[in-house]
Amino acid sequence: MKISGVIVKSFREQVRSFWVLLLSLSMGPFFILVYFLITESSKPQYNILVVNRDSGILENGQPLNYGKDLLRYFSAANIEIGSTPFVTTEISDRNTGMEKLKNKHADALIIIPGSFTQSLNARKHNDSLSLTRIEFMGDLTSANYLISAVWANEMVNAFALLTTNSKRIVEVTETPLGISASISSFDMIVPGILIVSLIMLMFTASIAFVAEVENRTILRLKLSRLSTSEFLGGIGFVQLMVGIISVILTLLTAIVLGFHYQGSLILMLIIAGLTSLSIISFSLIIAAVTKSANEVLVVGNFPMFLFMFFTGAAFPLKSDALFTVAGYPATIQGLMTPTHAISALNKTLIMNMDMMSILPEITSIVGLTMVYFLIGAIIFKHRHLSRY
Repeated sequence: MKISGVIVKSFREQVRSFWVLLLSLSMGPFFILVYFLITESSKPQYNILVVNRDSGILENGQPLNYGKDLLRYFSAANIEIGSTPFVTTEISDRNTGMEKLKNKHADALIIIPGSFTQSLNARKHNDSLSLTRIEFMGDLTSANYLISAVWANEMVNAFALLTTNSKRIVEVTETPLGISASISSFDMIVPGILIVSLIMLMFTASIAFVAEVENRTILRLKLSRLSTSEFLGGIGFVQLMVGIISVILTLLTAIVLGFHYQGSLILMLIIAGLTSLSIISFSLIIAAVTKSANEVLVVGNFPMFLFMFFTGAAFPLKSDALFTVAGYPATIQGLMTPTHAISALNKTLIMNMDMMSILPEITSIVGLTMVYFLIGAIIFKHRHLSRY
């Protein structure tokens, strides 16, 4: 079949374009490594200082100091939740704590009063009038203070209930979606970077199409009575394989660096394959308006940056819906298929949803791919094929 000859020829040409192929295959793993280093170096840590002024009491001849017990409770709670980086440190006086807050060496300061044990002990013995006050100090405009204060306040309340043998009036439980309870910042960006690895096909596919025009080999292909569909299909098949290999390499790199996923890898490959076809179809538009590989490298930068940075691929991005279709939001970014691909990967790899749940995304990708291909094929045929 003629299409098999085009596939073999396109594969050889792709191997000859070694540096372009290397760029496409390595960009995904490279971004994964960069984002891994960023997330590792920027993991949050909330430093809470505690001044324990609690004088304690003697009960049955034994010293009792709930202030010291509260400090131990802070440490134990942080060990139990593990991934939440709250560090509590006891200091001697209030002024030292204030200086550390002002110099951003700490996020919150907790001052335990001298009557802390006495008040809790009175409450324990059914003195409902006993009131325990703890002072929180910090920069109210700082997100780190707010997070630290919320956590510390919950720990103080939990400790007070435990100490006084009281019960909560309302108990709140959380039910996580998928693996969202254990997901890290690195896990959250992986689906987007998987799509980044496919966006790089914009260069390899565009160059593969336009190289036939630039080298004038397209004339020989036309003389062999090769149809347009065979020509586009042969090159597209090789680029599809490049895309699948690229996304697999990117995923393996992410897994080695600690990415945790839940869901079907088959669904992921289906999404990756459809997204590859959409990028290849869009690349046909770029190839149609250019005449050489150099022009592709210049002209292709603009749509590549649009696809990378305005779809949520390189970093999370969300926009308001212009309208909805059967409950699925339509946005400006939705005109670019990576937007839907990222949403589908998040649903499958993070939320463990099935094929029916991502049907709107799949439908959008297929529909946009057909539009891209139709526009690209018409322009490419008119500009590069009709002259021969």
